[in-house]
Parts: sequence; structure tokens; C-alpha cells
Amino acid sequence: METAEDLSARTIARVSRRLMPFLFALYVFAYLDRVNVGYAALFIRRELSFSDTVYGTGAGLFFLSYALFEVPSNLILLRVGPRRWIGLLMMVWGVISASMPLVRTPAEFYLLRFLLGAAEAGFFPGIVLYLTYWFPKQQRARAVARFMAATAVAGMIGAPISNLLLRLNGVAGIAGWKWLFVGEGVPSILLGLLVFRVLTDTPEQAEWLREDERVWLQGTLAMEQAGISAAHSVHLRDVWRNRLLWRLAFIYFAISVGLYSLSLWLPVVLKQISHASDARVILLTAVPYVFATIGMLWIAHRSDKTQRRRWYLVASLAGAMAGFALSAWLVIPWLAMAALSLAAAGIWGCFGPFWALPTTMLRGTAAAGGIAIINSVGALGGFCGPYLMGLVSDATHSFHAALGTAAGLLLVAAGVALRLRVA
Repeated sequence: METAEDLSARTIARVSRRLMPFLFALYVFAYLDRVNVGYAALFIRRELSFSDTVYGTGAGLFFLSYALFEVPSNLILLRVGPRRWIGLLMMVWGVISASMPLVRTPAEFYLLRFLLGAAEAGFFPGIVLYLTYWFPKQQRARAVARFMAATAVAGMIGAPISNLLLRLNGVAGIAGWKWLFVGEGVPSILLGLLVFRVLTDTPEQAEWLREDERVWLQGTLAMEQAGISAAHSVHLRDVWRNRLLWRLAFIYFAISVGLYSLSLWLPVVLKQISHASDARVILLTAVPYVFATIGMLWIAHRSDKTQRRRWYLVASLAGAMAGFALSAWLVIPWLAMAALSLAAAGIWGCFGPFWALPTTMLRGTAAAGGIAIINSVGALGGFCGPYLMGLVSDATHSFHAALGTAAGLLLVAAGVALRLRVA
């Protein structure tokens, strides 16, 4: 006779098989369209005569519009449903990304990056909220980590894919970096169309679940929502006064500074460290992402198994801090690469335990708004990190000071995380 544990395992396995591979693929191309400007940076800076400050500003502007539009975008998702809203967003940002070859001036570069950020703003917080519709809290950190592992995998596969597209340089008289944006923008448009056929908004509508699986999942999630403590079960208007939320937002700001300092400047930093050819540098960028993927999945698994979210978050932040600090100090190329790999493993390792926290403290409209607020503050870190890297590089002709600043901010975030009284 089947036990309750057997039913839960069967249900979660079916949900995972149905949703996670597709959501993973969506995020791979969302992340590639966000950071492929980093792969093109070596060529854009030369061909368009952009300074490091211009490139850093444009790369970071994505995150200002991203921050501005996240909350309204997530609230729209609540009204129209995840399937329709996510599908539409993907098609829009795919068109914008594929339009990057039209850029000629800094102003045009700034405009398209700003529009891309506005279009992508609702995707990540929307999917994090969407996962709460399908995964009970005991499995949520692993679900979030499997989804977010797409960012690390995008870095791993993005390097060879981008290198391949860059090799089309001169085909049809078009520069390789332009082929890069078109080749990674069009798949987002096609995947956006597929969203309308593949995703299901809620378990109630999931005809692909068996009746007993649907009843168990709906009942389990309803009990968890009812069990959220009164202190954290707040209306959207009260979210802005929630102290814990703002502590989490600061931690995510620091994580984002490290994440996008690494993602958007990694090829340029590796070029300065190794003095290798452009093609070899692009391929080398895959190495830190391998360690990021391993670190993220292992830490998320341990976080779910022990339910000690805070300690795994603190350890991940400390590891990222050490990696950034060492990369700013080491001059031997392979040691600097090892330090950057440690930084990547620490940064990506934060995501599983971190995102399991706000999804267990808020519900309903407050969850949609709270997740979006945290991610919006994180987006400001996404602007500050790349902008700081460019500004400091132009001023000092080195990235050491900027990497050291990111390390200091992560150290402060680890201290804040240590004082959290959640999880």
C-alpha cells in the first residue's frame, strides 16, 4: 500500500520532470541575453571606441530599469497568470537583444540595455513566485537552486556558444559580435512562444497530474500558507516596513554586486590576467562557472536536508568574499583563476538557501511584492558592480581595487546574514 511519503515523492518527481527542465532552459537564455554583452565587450570596446566607463555604465543600466519594473511586472503576473506574462516578456526581450547589432553610439547602447532590463524585470521574481505554487517548502531551496543553476550553466555553455558565434565574423559582411546577439536573442523569442503551450499556471489546472497528486499538492501548499506566522503574513502595503525583508534585500544587493561584477567583466579581467588570445579568454570564462554549478547544487541540497539556511548562506558569502579578495591580490594567472572560481562557487552557492527564506515568510500579494522588492534592490547591486568595475579600471588601469571593494561588501553581508533570526 502506498504511503503518504510515497505519494509526496511521486508528486514532486512528476512536477519536477514537467517544469524544471523547461524553466531551466528559459533561464539559460534569459541570462545569456543579459550577460552576452560581457562576451562581446572585448570587441565592442574596440570597434565602437567605448571606454571602460561607457561599457560599464551601459552594462549596468540594464539593472536600473530592471529594478524599476520588477514590482509592477510581478503584480501584473498575478493578474494575467505566469504563462501569458512570462511568454510575452521572453518574446519582447528576445527582439531587443537581437537588435543590439544596430548600436553605433553610447546613447543607443544605453537605451537598448535599459529596455532589455525593463523587459526581463518580471522574469526571475515571477518564476521564484511560480515555484511556490508547485513546490512545498521542504523542496523549495533545491527547486530554486536547480532553476538558478541555469545562470552558472549559461556561463559554461555560453562561452563555447559565444565563441562559435564570434567566429562568424565577416559572414555576410557582419561582425562576429553582431552575430552573437542575434544568435542568442532569437532562441528567446522561440521559447517565449513555447511557454504558452508548456507552462500551467496552477496545480488546479494541471491535467498532467493524477487526481491524488493534485489533491495532495494543493492541500500541502494550502496548509503551509495557513501556517505562515502572523508576524510575516503581511499585506503588500506593510512589506515596505518589514525589517527582515530589508536585511535580506541588503544581502541580495551585495550578492548581486559580486555576481555581475564577475559575469559582465570576467572576459576582460581574464584578458588582463592571462594576456591570452580573445578566443582563448572566452573559453576560459567557462571554468569559474563549472565550480559555480557544483557549489550551488551541493549547498542547496545541504540547505534543504538540514534546514539550516542561515549558516549555509553565511558560509557561501564568506567563500565569495575570500575569492574576490584573493583574486585582487594574486598575480600568478592560474592562482587568480582559482580564486575567481572560489568567488563564483560562493556567489552562486548563496542562491538556494537565500531564496528559501523570503518564500517562507510571505504569502499572496505580499510574496509577489516582497520577492520583487528584494530582487529590485539586488538589481541596483547589478548596476553598481559593473559600473564600479569600469570606473575604477579607467582610473587605476587595474581591477584590483574594484575586486577588493566587492570582497568588503560581501564581508558586511555575511555579518548581516549571521544576525538573521529566520530559518
